[in-house]
Amino acid sequence: MTYCCLIIDDEILARDVIRTFLSADSTILVVDEAANGTQAVIKILQHKPDIIFLDIQMPELDGFEVLKGIWPHHQPFVVFTTAYDQYALRAFEVNAIDYLLKPFDEIRFHQSLGRLKERLSQQSQPRIDELVTKLLNEQKENKEGNYLQRILVKEAGRMYLVKVEDITHFGADGNYISLHTLTKTYTIYESLTSLENRLDPSLMIRVSRSNIININFISEMETYFNGEYIVHLAGGNKVKWTRGYRDTIKAFLAKMG
Repeated sequence: MTYCCLIIDDEILARDVIRTFLSADSTILVVDEAANGTQAVIKILQHKPDIIFLDIQMPELDGFEVLKGIWPHHQPFVVFTTAYDQYALRAFEVNAIDYLLKPFDEIRFHQSLGRLKERLSQQSQPRIDELVTKLLNEQKENKEGNYLQRILVKEAGRMYLVKVEDITHFGADGNYISLHTLTKTYTIYESLTSLENRLDPSLMIRVSRSNIININFISEMETYFNGEYIVHLAGGNKVKWTRGYRDTIKAFLAKMG
């Protein structure tokens, strides 16, 4: 029996890797690919694939939003590709969901594919709707110890994991976020508010609509107009701490004082 498959990832290299790994399996037919969440919804409903390989972090719509859009109309078997930390991966495991933690190798890929094909033959669909609800709730509650410890970034066709503790600050620009370390700057696709909810507030503080800073990299705070500050960060960058976030200014100064 042949199963139709759709590969969904905003990174062309990641799609190439999955397509290459699948090429050795004559029972899986790749019918199309999608590079963002909006494309994914359209193509899933168009092709009605048996299987989707679904990236979680994508522009326009993330993986969970894609599922919310298609689930009332079509429910394929899903293998998530993700860089989420262990607290979220436990939720996948409890719900018997297949996932691939980036970066993954061919052995890990075929282990996941084997489990998936067994479920396909039995038509045993895990309860992904419960998983999505659980993950979204965990992101909102985010108890201490469950915050992001690393973030997946992509550059020149390669993927890297950056430790959150090494990030000096984040700067939002439309649908993109610039992630800054002392030595490099990367771009990720996510809203600043969504990212903020998964960061440890004792380390990362929102200082404006467009910026989150790592307090460990503050070298100087310069008073500005109307109760605002110019924050000097190690490495030479400057960020304005705006009066719209005066509550976090007060809390920070009290903590430091």
